[in-house]
Amino acid sequence: MTLNWESTYAIALELRRQHPEVNLAYVTLGQIYKWTLQLSEFEDDPSLANDDILYAIYQDWFEEYIHGQ
Repeated sequence: MTLNWESTYAIALELRRQHPEVNLAYVTLGQIYKWTLQLSEFEDDPSLANDDILYAIYQDWFEEYIHGQ
């Protein structure tokens, strides 16, 4: 599966899987950006990222975190 900036939910699931120990209260949008670019399935232009996209990934991750406990 190929991920791009429109795949916020899929990115959030993969970040949650790869960073299970992370405390979301301390995750920054910069970290989300960096970690997303490090995903092997991610294939999009890094310059297309913006705060709205990164925050959407954070929100999806947070929702999964809340419902997954």
